[in-house]
Amino acid sequence: MARFAWPAGAADARSPLTLAGRRSIIRRFSDSGRHVQEKAATSDMLGRLGAVWGVGGVVLLLGYSIARLSAITWQAFAHEFRWYHWLALGVNVAYMLYSEGYYGFQRGLAPRVAARARYLAAHPRLVHTLLAPVFCMGYFHIRRSRQVFVLMLTAAIVVFVIVLPYVPQPWRGIVDAGVVAGLSWGLIAIVGFALRAWTAQTFPYSPEVPD
Repeated sequence: MARFAWPAGAADARSPLTLAGRRSIIRRFSDSGRHVQEKAATSDMLGRLGAVWGVGGVVLLLGYSIARLSAITWQAFAHEFRWYHWLALGVNVAYMLYSEGYYGFQRGLAPRVAARARYLAAHPRLVHTLLAPVFCMGYFHIRRSRQVFVLMLTAAIVVFVIVLPYVPQPWRGIVDAGVVAGLSWGLIAIVGFALRAWTAQTFPYSPEVPD
């Protein structure tokens, strides 16, 4: 039976030089594979941290606001409440639960925060991860129309925060009670949507990113 022979001029496969060359090539491929795996693992970790920090930062912000405004709300009950105070309190809390809690958070901000956290987990960038809470709230890297709306809403909230301290008690506490109710609904909605976004196969809400 004829034996296979290397073409003339080709290096002998059994030579130490060729074996060393093969080992070098294998080592390079192995190092390259490890580098790709390490890079993918780092990217995956960055995305997960960004998603957790994004949702966690928003939750901490809402929790701080709820705690601060709750203290002011309780101060209102140190004053005498007449029937119209109780009526105003009930109407304001009911209105804020619907307009701020249900319509503003549950149908607007909460699913968007969760969708953007899910997007950040899949498409991590260092800047987006560092600024994850404001990224998830939609202050940047979002459709222009939505960004304008978020900035206008923020400006209105700032004006509200500046003016409200000049409102006397118990009216200030009555107003704050409604805000606390709406924010509490929103906090629960954000946590619920975030858990759904992280555990479900699909999440039917858009992160509204420009691309």
